[in-house]
Amino acid sequence: MNRLYSLTLLFFLIAGGVYGIIEWRNSSTPQLQAIDKTLTPDFIAENLHSNVYKHEGNLAYVVDAHRMEHYPELNITNFEFPQYTLHPKNDAPTWKISANEGILYNNNRVKLEKRVRLLATDPDSLLQEVQGKYFELDLKTNIISSEQEIKIIGKGFTIDGKGLIVDLNTNQMTLTKHVKSIYEIVKK
Repeated sequence: MNRLYSLTLLFFLIAGGVYGIIEWRNSSTPQLQAIDKTLTPDFIAENLHSNVYKHEGNLAYVVDAHRMEHYPELNITNFEFPQYTLHPKNDAPTWKISANEGILYNNNRVKLEKRVRLLATDPDSLLQEVQGKYFELDLKTNIISSEQEIKIIGKGFTIDGKGLIVDLNTNQMTLTKHVKSIYEIVKK
């Protein structure tokens, strides 16, 4: 029986040694990690240009971007250097809004960040440009809002403030907090 115990003990020592060597070799090789699907875009577009139409067939907006990444698991689309050309109701003049970064959510809301600029395309518009760090745009209603500091540039004036709501369909602008205004005399 002493011989049987010795062989069994030898077998378990060899098996343990082989198992230890295999585990040691596997730990020294890099393991492939599972890729998280939420961090992988479904598709990527470079130099994007897209026209979006209303149900009636009229142009709603045009979006251009250097790069776009769509994440279906998160229900978002990221943009690098997006520019939206917005076409308000009643054939009102178009507006352009651009930023360094943008995120489009499934509810047609866009968050624009870093060097955001809203530009009037109508040269006769009293309001020519609105600048800020962060704007939210509702693509269904053409309403732009921000709670951050903004600068409004118009013909003969500049207004600094904080908080803004702009309805492009009615051309109404609401400034939440006025900080200062500078008026210039415009010579004709």
